[in-house]
Amino acid sequence: MKSLIVKFIALTLFIPFLSCKKVQAGDPKPKLVWSDEFNTNGRPDPAKWIFETGTGSNGWGNNELEYYTDRVENAVVQDGVLRITAIKENYKGSQYTSARMITKGKFEFKYGKVEVRAKLPAGVGTWPAIWMLGGDIGTAGWPACGEIDIMEHRGSEPNKIFGTLHYPGRSGGNADGNTRVIDNATTGFHIYSVDWSAKAIKIYVDGQLIHTVTNSAGIPFNKNFFCILNVAMGGGFAGAVDPAFTSAAMEVDYIRVYH
Repeated sequence: MKSLIVKFIALTLFIPFLSCKKVQAGDPKPKLVWSDEFNTNGRPDPAKWIFETGTGSNGWGNNELEYYTDRVENAVVQDGVLRITAIKENYKGSQYTSARMITKGKFEFKYGKVEVRAKLPAGVGTWPAIWMLGGDIGTAGWPACGEIDIMEHRGSEPNKIFGTLHYPGRSGGNADGNTRVIDNATTGFHIYSVDWSAKAIKIYVDGQLIHTVTNSAGIPFNKNFFCILNVAMGGGFAGAVDPAFTSAAMEVDYIRVYH
């Protein structure tokens, strides 16, 4: 009997140890490797962002109508959020102004999770985007560099969120993507994210899957990419702009990259 009691006590002590070891053997949690919380009022942090300015000579390849500037009228951090504002105004030959911010040369990465909490602009003709391009775009060109659109929205279809990949054979109107309709895209904040690995690229809104693409060596998603935040006007995706449009902003609470 004494021997059985000793064995029982030893077993009860050992079982929790086995359980603990099992938990510890799980995959480690992703670590935050880069972020902008937009908590300092004023111009966006120049250590993290570069402004692309002008019209891209051809409407950035999409016949867009805006002129991107680095003015505070178009991009400013206030009250804990970044505001990228599209404005109807005549500016250097364009009918609208806005801003386009990129991390190229400041922060580029391969694989991980990108999470952005944002509220989108309202108005027919607006085209906000949270996206990524291959860091080799200067040499490879587009679409060979690869493009990951974490979020696109056009004002003519309120609340319809687009998640899309562009790459050779699947670009432009033949892009690899899908959509999901949400509530209050222009009046409330939502979390737009992508999980990107050597196995797959998965795009989400508020944790709901929009689209999955199986990754492989045959598509250009196994190298460094950089992040882009912008609000375009018109163009092939957004279409004609409402003549009554005056201004609208995309508000970004934060952008975080985990690995």
